[in-house]
Amino acid sequence: MFESLSDRLDSAFKVLSGSHKITELNVAESIKEIRRALVAADVNYKIAKDFTDRVKEKALGTENVLKSVSPGQLMIKIVSDELTELMGGQTVGINVKGHPGVVLVAGLQGSGKTTFSGKLAKYLKEQRKMRPLLVACDVYRPAAIEQLSVLAESIGVAVYKEIENKNPVDIARNAVAFAKANSHDVVIVDTAGRLAVDEVMMDEVENIKKALSPTETLFVVDSMTGQDAVNTAEAFNKRINFDGVVLTKLDGDTRGGAALTIKHTVGKPIKFVSQGEKLDALDVFYPDRMAQRILGMGDIVSLVEKAQMEFDDEEAKRLEKRIKQNRFDFNDFLGQMQMIKKMGDLKSLMSMIPGMDKALKDAPIDDKALLRVEAIIQSMTPWERSNPDSINLSRKKRLARGCGQNIDQINLFMKNFSQMRQMMHQVSKMPAGKMGMPPGAGGMGLPAPKGGISRFKKR
Repeated sequence: MFESLSDRLDSAFKVLSGSHKITELNVAESIKEIRRALVAADVNYKIAKDFTDRVKEKALGTENVLKSVSPGQLMIKIVSDELTELMGGQTVGINVKGHPGVVLVAGLQGSGKTTFSGKLAKYLKEQRKMRPLLVACDVYRPAAIEQLSVLAESIGVAVYKEIENKNPVDIARNAVAFAKANSHDVVIVDTAGRLAVDEVMMDEVENIKKALSPTETLFVVDSMTGQDAVNTAEAFNKRINFDGVVLTKLDGDTRGGAALTIKHTVGKPIKFVSQGEKLDALDVFYPDRMAQRILGMGDIVSLVEKAQMEFDDEEAKRLEKRIKQNRFDFNDFLGQMQMIKKMGDLKSLMSMIPGMDKALKDAPIDDKALLRVEAIIQSMTPWERSNPDSINLSRKKRLARGCGQNIDQINLFMKNFSQMRQMMHQVSKMPAGKMGMPPGAGGMGLPAPKGGISRFKKR
């Protein structure tokens, strides 16, 4: 995500490295590189020029101040502030108030509307403690209703569908009546899309909106389509006047133009961003945090928030006690690893750590490695999981056969586990508040908030 843009901006800031002060000459050269980086990221040239003009004005306005700050650092700060403003400045939440609240989800076919609807239902159920009702109003796409039903079942949420009814307006009305009668406090309506903007689709979405008067209308856009996404958003906004944007597929090969300019162009905030197919891969959009990630500054706040949602305080205390007693076993390790997996894919997590994107740029970060470790542990007997020191050569050979790996891979895992276990035991003897990371995260290279593992509380 934004990898090419980040690299180009980094090169633009290097123009100022070695300079002792801001001058018109070195700023002009840096600004030219920043403009090129934005245009290469599929940002409209006029927007890119306006952006760099503001950056230049602010940079030259600080020529004689902040002498303790290097020109490169100052330029990064200015660009970070301007990127934040370009993407909306403030975080704007979703409005689900009402009896029930109604969220209308619109967008082109293939943008990820149905998957997002499932993700949003899961988010509202877990984060807002609501009872969502998913509504299948895409009556044209083959298997669309079935897809929504499968998603609903996987997260334990009800779905409203009328298989024989081909009138999406009637289905939507009936769904709201059903929600009122069955105590659902939010209705999420998944509408049909087309491969391109056309009158039939626009009329249908417009009619559904008039019939429901939704509290929130969200436009879902595939961020990989770049500037085309912005143009499509403009067309939709003119017809249905949506409340916010959802950017999907940010984990793909996206140049970032849509994320950077859609708020500036359409005047509507980005409310959510989605990465990957997992139903928990949905994040509230924070313009300042996204700007920091684009500039390679990481996003520790989001990383810690993800950790806080998964790590339970009582479990952390139990594990801390086991580590101090040197009793941390494969059951503990497997549980911690599964919690880390819930936080998202490893590459996304690593990108939140400052500088990690560059440090691991060419390193393979494979989530399948976690699956291989799980396979090894799950091939063990309950007694073996509780007694790590019992794994001798004959047991290793049996494990290799059981998990489909070779003996060298088993040996490497055992060696790494033993070293991690020993390190955690040694760290646990340090004074209180010095441990610095939860037990499962230590082996994965993830940071933790100050105060040790007891600071991770489940919300």
